Amino acid sequence: MPPERVFLTGATGFIGGHVLTALRDAGYPVRALVRPGGRLPPMDGCEVVEGDVRQSGALVPLLEGCDALIHVAGAYSFAPRDRATLRTVNVGGTRGILEAARLAGVRRAVVTSSSSTVGPMRDGRPAPEADWAPPERHSAYHASKIEQERAALAARLGPVLVLPTAPVGAGDHRPTPTGAMVLDYVRGRMVGAVDGGLNLVDVEDAALAHVRALERGRPRERYLVGGENLDLIEVWRLLAGICDRRAPRLRVPPGAAIAAGWADELRCRLRPQARPVAPLEGARMARHRYFVDDGKARRELGHEPRPVADALERAVAWYREHALVA
Repeated sequence: MPPERVFLTGATGFIGGHVLTALRDAGYPVRALVRPGGRLPPMDGCEVVEGDVRQSGALVPLLEGCDALIHVAGAYSFAPRDRATLRTVNVGGTRGILEAARLAGVRRAVVTSSSSTVGPMRDGRPAPEADWAPPERHSAYHASKIEQERAALAARLGPVLVLPTAPVGAGDHRPTPTGAMVLDYVRGRMVGAVDGGLNLVDVEDAALAHVRALERGRPRERYLVGGENLDLIEVWRLLAGICDRRAPRLRVPPGAAIAAGWADELRCRLRPQARPVAPLEGARMARHRYFVDDGKARRELGHEPRPVADALERAVAWYREHALVA
């Protein structure tokens, strides 16, 4: 029997690009959706088609002949001007492509969400999949991801939900907020840290987990895909060893971070084309420890994350190779 054909969205993005590599390494032929004008390098076993997840009716013929869907594409922004788009793409786009896939005869689906939808640790315990973050504690982006998950769980083609934590590694060209944090450190712009924490995962491990979710995941189940729970100061220490630079010693009070976030929010509202540099949503989240319990993915998907220090080293090397840092 020939291998199943997988329809993949988001292949030009950080996680999605690594999912494409993982699928091809596993022997799956892939039909990758890119936005009109988008490009992927030519590669064996990958057919590229153009489309928009917001136009679900036009996706049905593109999905025909595919056995499975992995939907990674999504909008990510902390800019006030993009808040309406976040819901349109992340919620409406997910709802639409799952229905288009069902109509096209696709049998299985995986949808990428975010570990932020389970919220920070509570009562001293890392968050499991059973937790849901209160929407009012999150940015428009994270609120859209919560609503995306609920839309996916209600879809007639019930997908497996993959909730990666903060991914790090080579190829984060845009970059993601985690990549921007690494870049800021390598460029010497990180002088202090708030007393928060997060879970970092090697992006290659997160990508492989998508393939395992397709093969082993249970429909309508959520799977946290993590690596290591780290205080922010521990992240700086890891980067200090990689970059041969002193780790920041300044502790930034939460109130100061929130004040800077409000100032940046006002600046972006007054200048809609401005890019947030100290987003309010990020300042609010940085006060907490977004530690997760990814035992379910380890047990059911065979998720075996590698040391995050290695992924950080590859990220720094990639940025240097591409002349993003000296």
